[in-house]
Amino acid sequence: MTTASIQRQTAERVRDTLERLIAERDVWVSTAHPEHGPHQVPLWFLWDGRAAWMCTSGTSVTARNVREEPRVRLALPDTFDVVLLQGEAEGFSAQDVPADAAQAFADKFGWDPRAEEGSYLYVRVVPKTVRAWRGEQELPGRVIMRDGTWLEQGPLANAPLKR
Repeated sequence: MTTASIQRQTAERVRDTLERLIAERDVWVSTAHPEHGPHQVPLWFLWDGRAAWMCTSGTSVTARNVREEPRVRLALPDTFDVVLLQGEAEGFSAQDVPADAAQAFADKFGWDPRAEEGSYLYVRVVPKTVRAWRGEQELPGRVIMRDGTWLEQGPLANAPLKR
């Protein structure tokens, strides 16, 4: 396998990123706490067309951190085809999560935290910045979303969630 690739234009990077956000299962979630420092964990996630939805135990380090400091970074797990999202997390209890988001999460993973014992926190992250690149030649122009707006909107940028 070669790591060489052709440099993609912004619209193609946006399209490829959105396709991956729809198809991927796992995301690395990086949070921090003012007193306890940084924390990183992989979680299942759902892309709803505008935001990433994850779910974690209500008593987890991730839940504690986003309650205290909502700024987060998300990273898809490929180190060559990099996608990094940055935004603010919003937490929802299993009782308060929007029903359509919770159902889409349950449909994707075959697991519904609302039916579990114990507390769970749904975490929604609407990205403010997205960076995407494949290899060193794509480092210039890697920012494909700034201030919550895709820099060049391809056909998937405003596509509704497919179930």
